[in-house]
Amino acid sequence: MKKVETVLSSSGAHRQVKRGFGSLVFRVALFALLSAAGSGYVFAGGGAEKSGSSQTAGQNLAGKGESLVVFVPGVVSGSPIYEMLVAGVQKAVDEKPGSTVKVVEGGFNQAEWESKITSLAASGVYQLIISSNPAMPAICQSVAAKFPKQKFLLFDGHLEGNPQIYTLRYNQREQAYLAGYIAALVAQQAGGAKKLGLVAGQEYPAMNDIIFPGYLQGARAVDRAFSVDFRVVGNWYDAGKGSELAASMIREGAKVILPIAGGANQGVIQAASDGGAKVVWFDVNGYGIKPGVVVGSAILKQDRAAYEKTRLYLEGKLPFGKAELVGVADGYVDFVDDDPAYIAAVSETVRKQQAELVTRLRKGALTLREDGTEVRK
Repeated sequence: MKKVETVLSSSGAHRQVKRGFGSLVFRVALFALLSAAGSGYVFAGGGAEKSGSSQTAGQNLAGKGESLVVFVPGVVSGSPIYEMLVAGVQKAVDEKPGSTVKVVEGGFNQAEWESKITSLAASGVYQLIISSNPAMPAICQSVAAKFPKQKFLLFDGHLEGNPQIYTLRYNQREQAYLAGYIAALVAQQAGGAKKLGLVAGQEYPAMNDIIFPGYLQGARAVDRAFSVDFRVVGNWYDAGKGSELAASMIREGAKVILPIAGGANQGVIQAASDGGAKVVWFDVNGYGIKPGVVVGSAILKQDRAAYEKTRLYLEGKLPFGKAELVGVADGYVDFVDDDPAYIAAVSETVRKQQAELVTRLRKGALTLREDGTEVRK
C-alpha cells in the first residue's frame, strides 16, 4: 500500500458545516499523541505546506504518475465522512501504479482554507486537489482562477460550468426524508404526541433549506400531524448543551430525535437513553453507538463516491465542468436496514413499512428533488 502523508494543522476552531460526533479537543489531542508515537504523520504549524519534509516528499513523488492531494477541512480521525473520503481515494490510487496521494488536514478555521488550498495549487506538485465540504466549490473556484492548470474534485458541494472543477453532491433531501420517515414510524408506534426533534450544531443553508424540511416531509408522509422541534446548539462540540436541548425536547413530547451536531451528538444520545426516547443517525451507520436507542441510520456512501470518481480521474474520464446530484437510486445515499441492532430495536411492522419506502427509492419509483417535489414512476 502506498504511504499516505498527513499534515495536521494546529488550528482548533470548529468548521461551520457538520458531521462526526467525538469531542474535538479530545480527538485532536489524541491524534497528536498517536502521531508523535510513530504513526508517520507530519505536523504543520497551521499551514498546509509549511513542513519542509512534507513538501520535499511531495516533490519526490511528482513525475512518477498522477500526484493527488486530499484536503480535509477539519481532521480525519473521528470524522467518518472524511475517513471515507480518504479511504476511497486511497483505494483508487492503490490500483493505479505510480500514482500517489497525500492527505492535508486543514483544521477547523474556515477562514484559513482558501490560503491553504492556494498553497497546494501554487506548489505545482498536485495534478488534482480533492476535498469535501459545501464551502469548497466557491473557495476552489477562486483558487482555480489563479492557477488555470489546476484540477479539483469536490464532494458534498455544487458548482457547474467550471472546466477545472467537478462536483458531486448528495441528495440530502432523500437522506433526511428517510430519517424522518423511520422516526415518525417509531414515534407513532410508541403513541402520544406526534412530535420529533432535530438538534443541529449550527444553522447553515443545507440544514435550513434541505435537511430540516426533508426530515419534516418524511415524517408527514407517515402522518400529516407530525411536527419537528428544531433547536441549535450553537457549536459542534458541546455535549452538555446537546443533552440539555434533547432532554427539553423529550419532556415536551418528542419521541425520536435526529442529531446533526458533531460532538454534541453524544449529549443527545445520553439524554435519549436517560429519557426513554430514540435517536436516528445521519451519514454513517450509528446502530453500534447505542444499541436499542439508535433506531435508524440514513447514510452517505462517500467511500464509494470517492473511489469511483478518483478512478475516473486516473483513467482520464472525469467530466470536469459537470455538477452531479446523486441519491438513493444511484447508490450513494441509503438506509441501513440489515444491521442486527436495527432488527433488534425496531418492530417487524415498522421495519416492513420502512422497507417499502427504501425499496421504492432504491428502484427509482420515488425520487425527491431538493425542493421537496416528489417524482413517482
